[in-house]
Amino acid sequence: MIYRKLGRSNIPVSEIGFGAWSIGLNWWGKTITEEESRRMLKRAHDLGINFYDTADIYGKGKSEKLIGETFKDIREQIIYSTKWGYDIYHADQIGHSELPQKHDTEFLKFALKQSLLRLQTDYIDVYSLHNPKMHAIQNYELFQHLDSLVHEGIIKSHGVALGPAIGWENEGRYSIRNHNISYLQTVYNILEQEPGSKFLSEGAERNVGILARVPDASGVLTGKVTEKTNFDKDDHRGNRKKEWIIQALKKIENMKCIADEKGWTITELAIKFILSQPQISVVLPTITSIEELEGFAQLSDGKYLNRDEMHRISVMYDNNFYVDTKAN
Repeated sequence: MIYRKLGRSNIPVSEIGFGAWSIGLNWWGKTITEEESRRMLKRAHDLGINFYDTADIYGKGKSEKLIGETFKDIREQIIYSTKWGYDIYHADQIGHSELPQKHDTEFLKFALKQSLLRLQTDYIDVYSLHNPKMHAIQNYELFQHLDSLVHEGIIKSHGVALGPAIGWENEGRYSIRNHNISYLQTVYNILEQEPGSKFLSEGAERNVGILARVPDASGVLTGKVTEKTNFDKDDHRGNRKKEWIIQALKKIENMKCIADEKGWTITELAIKFILSQPQISVVLPTITSIEELEGFAQLSDGKYLNRDEMHRISVMYDNNFYVDTKAN
């Protein structure tokens, strides 16, 4: 496992992280038992993964509790990344409906205390606003309080985790330009490069690391999702329209030439494309089994794309990977 720095925080983080929403929710087509979750977390640590990304909303604290229980005896070896801002304490989550948000200083104090208890720790390494809207991003008092928590050592760094249907490009760029954040978390993969590419360039100017989630484009880039896939009603990937999946599969066919030249699978190309970007701090695949975990972990090997190959992919992306979108 190779390690990088988390933006200006200089926290050493594994290139491959553990996206822990899968152990708190069944939104990825599978319900994972607590026993299996603990085995996965322990195996991830054995593989050199030190970055575990969760949120208080993932199973209303379930994911945080599992991480805290599993790693309480080796806390200093683990980077805890969690998120806050949804009021999970006074509302029930029904399906994928969004809960009320409370991105203010008072709720921050309360939510932080609860996460510390669930994680069984007295500090959190990476603490993120969860899917904040612009009014929260422009709350300078809130970010000043987060800075003070870093100064006190209660959190080691803070940043913003963006939600594409909630707060996205403008929120991300404003955060990078106007606040003392160490990182930004966003959807970024070879098929969905915008607005992530803008965050990469602006982050490089201000030493803000980028955490890339959904690196496999919801399973399309791993071959686990095809045009014939029928999603369970609870599966978050059901939000992907079939037309998008069909077009994505055509694009994948046209990028196979690059993967074949490198002797890589499409999954390997997809992850290494992201790791070839120096501003990326961590790639966060959704993991539902030890087999998947081991497959992703082995891709952190330093053998990535060179500048010419990255430029070639950029040109292909600009040309929609030679897919005629009018077919839609």
